[in-house]
Amino acid sequence: MTDTRNSLRLPAAVLGIAFVLLWSTGYPAAKVALGHFGPFTLLEARFGGAGLIYAVLALLRGAAWPRGHAALHSAVVGSLTLALQFGALYLAVVLGVNVGMIALVIGTMPIVTALLSLLLGEVVMPLQWLGFAFGFAGVALAVGEGIGPAHGAGPGAYVAVLLGLLAISVGTLYQKRFASDTDVRSSLALQHLVAALLLLPLALYEGFRFDRSVASMASLSWVIGVNSISAFALFFVLLRRGAVNQVAALFFLMPPVTALIDYLVLGDRLSVLKISGIAVAAFGVYLATRSRGVLPGAAAPAAPRAMTATPRATTPATARATTLTPCPISVPARVTPRSCRAPCK
Repeated sequence: MTDTRNSLRLPAAVLGIAFVLLWSTGYPAAKVALGHFGPFTLLEARFGGAGLIYAVLALLRGAAWPRGHAALHSAVVGSLTLALQFGALYLAVVLGVNVGMIALVIGTMPIVTALLSLLLGEVVMPLQWLGFAFGFAGVALAVGEGIGPAHGAGPGAYVAVLLGLLAISVGTLYQKRFASDTDVRSSLALQHLVAALLLLPLALYEGFRFDRSVASMASLSWVIGVNSISAFALFFVLLRRGAVNQVAALFFLMPPVTALIDYLVLGDRLSVLKISGIAVAAFGVYLATRSRGVLPGAAAPAAPRAMTATPRATTPATARATTLTPCPISVPARVTPRSCRAPCK
């Protein structure tokens, strides 16, 4: 994983593109991995492995660990965004919900996040709502052909899908509000280890089912190294830098980009509808992320602070002396810099 200080200096557009590409590879990688692992065994291995790697990175770099309330906030994020979201969605797949239907429901995540953010006082601009509409339309076009009949899925399976949607939406808002100002490595170590602990009973119930093959180890290495280590680190940095709705809008691109990756890697058919979905979703993200004049993940530039002083009554003879210039003198800590009359002594 790259140094987070270097990541913070990269342009927001670069971080956003890298995040979408890396996150989207998780879907085809999971398809391959689930052919060799039980779903909860895969999640246990993924989160446990990623948590240990993050912990080692944090220890090697001497990163500060979350303590007290900060540790509790990170644990809540891990419970929602990792354990509950992925656990619920994998359970829905096991119960027979079509993967295309899951992608369509999760594609509403930016809209749900925007609705929830209104309760927290965050402003959603009209242009963002228009972008959300185009984004969801793009998702529908990209995954529409993949929506087929469910195989034995009952009401509980669809409740699991909705629970996964709610988990990632609430978890994203919670992280932005309470858990994005800590060290990336130590915080993500705690999040992943908490998720692994919560999913351990389900993996035990499954009997840690997997086969020892090259394909299983390769796919597991990918979902750990690329999806959990790299993609989640970028997600953390983007949330720290940008408005939550702008970051969430990137999720509109996940199903269309995944369709493109499936075509390039797995040989799945790339239809006109899927290509149209990529274009429409990209336009929606463009609208949703330009409403405040910054790209997703970009922090709004701070306005320069002007130095002012209260003018005093002057006469024509002294008017020239009222010109203010900054004092070239050192200022003690916690003392507000002040302007003085030229010349400074």
